[in-house]
Amino acid sequence: MTCNSFNFIFIYVTEENLSVEKSHTREMKNDLEVMKTKLNALEASSGDKQQRSMIGVVNGLVENQRRLVDEFEHLKKAIDLLTIQLFKVENKLDDKREK
Repeated sequence: MTCNSFNFIFIYVTEENLSVEKSHTREMKNDLEVMKTKLNALEASSGDKQQRSMIGVVNGLVENQRRLVDEFEHLKKAIDLLTIQLFKVENKLDDKREK
């Protein structure tokens, strides 16, 4: 009897699942871009120096959030690739044990 320790984390990846994740990420990026555009317009129309400074800070936060979304997307891809490699190794080990 073999113990398959990785079986409990197996997730079926379908094109539908991937498109939902991609559309969610795309939607979040679009929302952040819209927010950044609105902040830039508000900064341009603002006459107060303090208000411009505050808008600049919020603009920086929005930009950092966009970078975090990008980084999270890269990390998800890396975890997916690592999981696939683990399953390949596990399958090879199971094949050797059966022989």
